[in-house]
Amino acid sequence: MPITLYNTLTRKKEVFKPLQAGKVSMYVCGPTVYNYIHIGNARPAIVFDTVRRYFEYRGFDVDYVLNFTDVDDKIIKAAKEAGEDVPELANRFIAAYLEDVGALGVKQATLNPRVTETMDDIIDFIATLIDKGYAYSVDGDVYFKPRAFDGYGKLSHQSIDELRSGARIQIGEKKTDPLDFALWKKAKPGEIAWDAPWGEGRPGWHIECSAMVRKYLGDTIDIHAGGQDLAFPHHENEIAQSEAMTGETFANYWMHNGYININNEKMSKSLGNFVLARELIEAHDPQVVRFFMLSVHYRNPINFSEELLKGAENSLDRIRTAYLNLGHRKQTSMNLEKNNDQWLAKISELRKSFEAEMDDDFNTANAISVLFDLTKEANLYLESNHTATNVIEAFQTSISDLLGILGLRVEQEEELLDEAVEALIQERIEARRNRDFERADEIRDTLKEKKIILEDTPQGTRWKRGSNGN
Repeated sequence: MPITLYNTLTRKKEVFKPLQAGKVSMYVCGPTVYNYIHIGNARPAIVFDTVRRYFEYRGFDVDYVLNFTDVDDKIIKAAKEAGEDVPELANRFIAAYLEDVGALGVKQATLNPRVTETMDDIIDFIATLIDKGYAYSVDGDVYFKPRAFDGYGKLSHQSIDELRSGARIQIGEKKTDPLDFALWKKAKPGEIAWDAPWGEGRPGWHIECSAMVRKYLGDTIDIHAGGQDLAFPHHENEIAQSEAMTGETFANYWMHNGYININNEKMSKSLGNFVLARELIEAHDPQVVRFFMLSVHYRNPINFSEELLKGAENSLDRIRTAYLNLGHRKQTSMNLEKNNDQWLAKISELRKSFEAEMDDDFNTANAISVLFDLTKEANLYLESNHTATNVIEAFQTSISDLLGILGLRVEQEEELLDEAVEALIQERIEARRNRDFERADEIRDTLKEKKIILEDTPQGTRWKRGSNGN
């Protein structure tokens, strides 16, 4: 079954057809590194990491590029306030970003290019746009002329006149049309700057991504992605610059994730209701945060509250408990395996259902619903005397590999099982044999604190994990 995705450019779902068979070129707009990221920045990191994971699961080789904007007005201002130079502050927050998204299960990108490392390419790009008549310099600044590009507004689905009605020329700007946008900004005294044919300065925001895409992925790419707030003007302007420069389609598919609301209000720094990602993952299991983000379709807005996050934690615990109990059954019941064609068919059916949901515009919300069906089947299976190899594989593929959930947590839990829990269970068995019931009860209580429930049966001691220790 083919993968379909919603293309913002055409406003419809389309079957994904890569430029090269078996390969995906994907560019995701990364952060402007002047502060720690908030959960609105974390959402695209998680969403498009999941998209990448699914492409890889389906056998594609994914070239996944996520950039860092490491020079910008906000960075210059923040560095001045902090008493740091711009590269020092940018490096600090790049490291913080990688730490935060790493905790959220985001895989390392194929490449993380920086604006400051692409400066020669940016300058050459701008020079070509000037030569072709799409841009002009004035007193050290360089502006792009959207009116010179046929098709401006095709991503945001607005006409040039509609866009013109909301445009203004700010004080100090020397552009000739309110729609024109900066490709190069003349340096102010004391600012970090680079030499260019039109004077010292630094690039505008939009040209940076166009130059990095072209340098690292080529003139045309498969997928360009980012938050919904970037569709206009950032991505619209990228299209105009890039296609004016190359004469080729810039990106075949455009993907945008929805906003995050805080307690039913749009998250905004001006309202003071934003939540830093690192504060959230210090207070909560980061796997729960990732699970919460994926519990809503990526194009829909997501409402954040502590209550909803707690609900996500309870849901994830149900899945974790079933999976970990299956791991224990696999270790302790290998001699009880029986053929069960009906069971294998059910697991195969659930796996196909999961894939069908992911094939349909990466619908993680519906895919998670399938995981709950798998959890229900797993709990029924635990009551039988079969080994759990096939259902464990289904969990590992869907949860750990594709959704990026459980991996680290499960390894920690299974290490605890091998090194501590099993030893305690064996010690309790010996204590009971020696009629040291006080010690046996003490071990039972210790395991209960670890949310492990023991069942003494004629066939021996069995155990399972419980979310609340009972």
